[in-house]
Amino acid sequence: MDAFTTGIMQRIHSTETDLRRARETGDDFLVEVEQGELEDLQRLAAEHGVDVRPKVA
Repeated sequence: MDAFTTGIMQRIHSTETDLRRARETGDDFLVEVEQGELEDLQRLAAEHGVDVRPKVA
């Protein structure tokens, strides 16, 4: 896995964690911010051919 892929995966994971936390605390503004960030990261990953879909076991 190259540095870009590793970095984008780490950022997505971190943003998903922050999004869950915002939802749990009921911070609607932060939910919107984190959701937008997550969508941007997923779009960027897709543009570079990085599959960020959850792996099914």
